[in-house]
Amino acid sequence: MGVRRTAKGVGDFLSGTVGDAVAEVILSLLACGLLAGLALIGYLNWHSSPRLTIAGVGLLSLFLAHGAWQTFRTPAKGRRRGLAVLTTAGFTLIAMTAVFLLLYATGCGCL
Repeated sequence: MGVRRTAKGVGDFLSGTVGDAVAEVILSLLACGLLAGLALIGYLNWHSSPRLTIAGVGLLSLFLAHGAWQTFRTPAKGRRRGLAVLTTAGFTLIAMTAVFLLLYATGCGCL
């Protein structure tokens, strides 16, 4: 009875450990692919038009700054509408992507 329970416990531990390792590899590969894709987009945009790339980055920065401001300020009426919802969602998505890349892309050899 004790041997079977021990063997089952060891098997559960090994399957959990292997599953965690596989998930870590998949997330790292996904992060490296995302980082490479973002770098390629930046390179291709800069190669086609540096002025337009700088203008686009400026507009994106304003968009994200407005989203951060809407996210971290205390709302007067407790309601967000229109542009505020869009910029808050964009800021949240970009922030989550940045945290994901910070956690998983630091281990890839492309940096």
